[in-house]
Amino acid sequence: MRATTASHARGAAKTILLLLALAFGIGEIAARVATLGASPSLLFYAALYGLLAVCLWGAAFIGSAPLRWAWATLLALAALLVDGFQAATAEAMSYDAFVTMLHSAGFADDALMQHGASIARAAAGALLVLLAIGLEPGPRRWIPRTVALAAPFAGLAILTILLFFRGGEGARGLPGAWVGTSYAALYAIEAVTEPIPPRQPVRLVPRPSAGQGDVVLIIDESIAARYLDINDDAGVRSGLKSPSGNVAVANFGIAASITNCSYGSNLTLRYGGTRDGYQRQNAALPSIFAYARRAGFATTYIDAQRTGGAYQNGMDDAERRDIDHFVQFDDTPVVDRDMAAADALIALLGNGRRDFILINKMGAHFPVADKYPETAAAFGPALPRGETANVTEMRLPENLFSGAEAWRLYRNSYRNTVAWTVGAFFDRLFAGARLDGALIVYTADHGQNLHERGDPGTTTHCSPFPEAEEGAVPLVVIGDDDRWAAAAKANFDASSHYRIFPTLLGAMGYDRDAVRRLYGEALDSARADPATFNSLFNARLGRKPIWVEVRRSAVARPPATDFDAR
Repeated sequence: MRATTASHARGAAKTILLLLALAFGIGEIAARVATLGASPSLLFYAALYGLLAVCLWGAAFIGSAPLRWAWATLLALAALLVDGFQAATAEAMSYDAFVTMLHSAGFADDALMQHGASIARAAAGALLVLLAIGLEPGPRRWIPRTVALAAPFAGLAILTILLFFRGGEGARGLPGAWVGTSYAALYAIEAVTEPIPPRQPVRLVPRPSAGQGDVVLIIDESIAARYLDINDDAGVRSGLKSPSGNVAVANFGIAASITNCSYGSNLTLRYGGTRDGYQRQNAALPSIFAYARRAGFATTYIDAQRTGGAYQNGMDDAERRDIDHFVQFDDTPVVDRDMAAADALIALLGNGRRDFILINKMGAHFPVADKYPETAAAFGPALPRGETANVTEMRLPENLFSGAEAWRLYRNSYRNTVAWTVGAFFDRLFAGARLDGALIVYTADHGQNLHERGDPGTTTHCSPFPEAEEGAVPLVVIGDDDRWAAAAKANFDASSHYRIFPTLLGAMGYDRDAVRRLYGEALDSARADPATFNSLFNARLGRKPIWVEVRRSAVARPPATDFDAR
């Protein structure tokens, strides 16, 4: 009798723990119900949710402890991933976002610090899933053994098949434990059925000109186009508006990035993917470093973000082999990394050889409170300083979910950071560099949503449903060829990242027509650019990219009432 009572108690406790775990998703459930309204789709959703909940409950009564704990661990980790993402972004996790997170696994520590409170809340729910399924159910069989064994496989198969035929969409409001495992299953299926093609060698033939100089691509981090003075009167000093000396700066205005997340933009800028074929091209065509070496350039990659030789944004050993000089700043304080990058660039521009240089700047990724020196604190009030001086990326203030004042402080710290990492960077570069014959293209990987509209959430980019400003980036060409000024005037506020790769290849001496056939138009083309960024970069399972237009009228201005200039 006591054994039976204890078994009943264990089963009831496991059931209660599971119900509590599912309750953590009540917000997403409510949002899904509100979206569906009183419709047959609501009945289907309710039935599917109930079936998946039953499958979770069944897994809790698997007799084999190793198998039960294996499922418990897998499902708890999936719940942590999905629910943590949704708590931090205030948006449902899509399959695209799941794939992006896998590709950004190197940023896991930063994400933990950035969204610590949200992840802690999700971890509590995940712990309940772990205990509800993993704990010993007792000797009494609540359900037949074969049913218990089949339950988790059935739940995984049902949702995976459904998501496969829906192109990875339709998981909002379903238990995060199943959503995460199903996304992982879809990713594994894709990896098996769509193997990565071999990387092709450079097949174009360069014809370098006698007066050809260095070619430079500067990719800044998290720079909102309208927060620079070259693109808005309310923007901060960029160093590009009225440079000292005889420096020719062609400003293309507000341009569209490739996507609103670092990984996709950086990868495509290095491999030249086009709107129509970026997935295949990024996977199979040569990198910009391979093209540069084929054209006789020494190649240098300057990474002001990572240290210790770590790769990021899809770089691998094969790409690294085409880089002659791999530069990071292990012993340089974070606040000085962009100044160190400027000094490294100055040295390369004056070394008397032809170089191709790609720079990933530190820029203005969160945290922004300590990415500028105290002497550069021109805008206030700003976020408290001194807590993140040695961190490249970390948490945003925890009260940004509902705190308009906190976002105001954030924007002022962001202004100070941009004035330092952009304005002071270019001041330093122009003061010390020999730019004769060089071509420098400057842009950022993506823009920023600094919540000027008062919208909820703590994300500044990588949103599944982004505002236009997440893809609104600066685009500038520095060079003494007169055609860039004319091209910038003709294409002002009407260009994109997609035209940078063909521009670089043209500057290296590759035939413009051959480049156009492979990679599309360059920045000086007279043909119209759609000026859109891709908010569904990981368009998979038959889904198509989703293009978001970047127009000045759609991009939020820096609020003029934010600050008191110091």
